[in-house]
Amino acid sequence: MKKVLVAVAVAAFAAFIGYRILKLKELSLGSREIPLKHLNCHYIKNIEFGAEDITILKDGMAFMSTGLKYPGLPSFSDEPGKIYAMDLLHPKPSPVELQIKGDLDLRSFNPHGISVFVDEDDSVYLFVVNHPQHKSQVEIFHFVEDTLVHLKTITHPLLHSVNDIVAVGVESFYATNDHSFPNDILHFLVIIMGLPWCDVIYYSPEDVRVAANGFMSSNGINISPDKRYIYVSDILDHEIDVFERQRGEQLVYIKSVAVGSLCDNIEVDHRTGDIWLGCHPNAGKLSNFDPNDPPGSEVIQIKNIHSKQPVVTQVYADDGHVIIGSSVAAAYDGKLLIGTVFHKALCCSLK
Repeated sequence: MKKVLVAVAVAAFAAFIGYRILKLKELSLGSREIPLKHLNCHYIKNIEFGAEDITILKDGMAFMSTGLKYPGLPSFSDEPGKIYAMDLLHPKPSPVELQIKGDLDLRSFNPHGISVFVDEDDSVYLFVVNHPQHKSQVEIFHFVEDTLVHLKTITHPLLHSVNDIVAVGVESFYATNDHSFPNDILHFLVIIMGLPWCDVIYYSPEDVRVAANGFMSSNGINISPDKRYIYVSDILDHEIDVFERQRGEQLVYIKSVAVGSLCDNIEVDHRTGDIWLGCHPNAGKLSNFDPNDPPGSEVIQIKNIHSKQPVVTQVYADDGHVIIGSSVAAAYDGKLLIGTVFHKALCCSLK
């Protein structure tokens, strides 16, 4: 009888794991194919190994993090990562590599998500998620002309698998952990079991804590123009979650907006408040990279996200033959910048 019970238990567990693997394929949209929807675009000069995150200031200055090396994804360069800036108000915008000064090991610089904070005297601070030796830490820089002056490195046990970041002060920010555990095996088991154990962390020099949790995999994060709301991409749930900031930097859940794709980074139009998303239409192709059948790219825009009926629109779609693995889309004055995890970047016209 004992052997029968053990056999039944093993069979049930195997069936459950099989179901979860099928569910994971469903979550990754592993069978999805999308029709092409192109814009008038050109490749951005000198961006050859990804621009995983892009953010744009109100004055049209765009910052790009490039050269990310991320476990489980392709990387086609052994060089350290770089940060570029590009003036979108220039008649012919072209990226300029920013020189980094200060006490930072540039040989292991591996930039991921980025965010900018502009203080009351218009000083610009760039926050960069950095993965030296695949660890997680946050670098804070002061942007001065074509130079980034390194000010501080931030590490903390709660910041164990940081993907993206949104700055809310000179030394304070919210950050997403895209893994529930820093150990990849434990995280994979959590994903297989379907446990929403990822979180968003609030950091300041005085306080570090979990601000929100319950995510399958919290990825991109950004803030509304009025600084009242925080937006988080729960990439495996194919949703953008909206939170309201309350006293003590607590995040209170408001709503979720379905987007039908695995959306990575979030950018917000300073003028309109529109949400722009760089998305992976089929994450199976991203994790099982085949140059003959490359992962595609998708850009989604959300208008009126706080209304009862937000308008979700696919703006751009490609099958990977123009641009592979889009991770961010940022709009400014009729231009749309599309960045990728490890491929090129595009500048497109929205007019």
